[in-house]
Amino acid sequence: MDLSMSASMRVEETEGEWYNSMPGTGMIYRLIGEAKNDRNQNNRVKAVMALGETRDPRAVRTLVEICSDADPEIRMYATEALCKLRSCRAVSALIDRLRDKSERTETRRKAAAALAQIRSYSAIQELKERKSDADEDPAVRSYIATVLGEQKIM
Repeated sequence: MDLSMSASMRVEETEGEWYNSMPGTGMIYRLIGEAKNDRNQNNRVKAVMALGETRDPRAVRTLVEICSDADPEIRMYATEALCKLRSCRAVSALIDRLRDKSERTETRRKAAAALAQIRSYSAIQELKERKSDADEDPAVRSYIATVLGEQKIM
């Protein structure tokens, strides 16, 4: 076997492994349906968490929508899932979670962590504004300073 044939086989094997690691179309849409519509909160939480674990970009729109859910626990898990996806399409929803001072502190922290990992201009600007806002919750300001430092953003 010549070297070029061997290299092309390795590329095909790698592509096949990547493709096989992605959730199937049926599975991702089943999770999306459960996350949005299941009447059982525990099932919704599990579906939202699973969407984050898939790292599948098809989940972003649904998770962004769920960030505005009436249930604070569902919003928290959706924010955490978006952190795992690191999509720029989620920035405005994450900013909304971070700005909402009536939101749980844990959810606001998850939003800050997600924005720091996304690292878009608007995400970083929002974090810097929140960090320097004297009216902001000191715990949130401190956490933002920590995540900015961890990401080496100042």
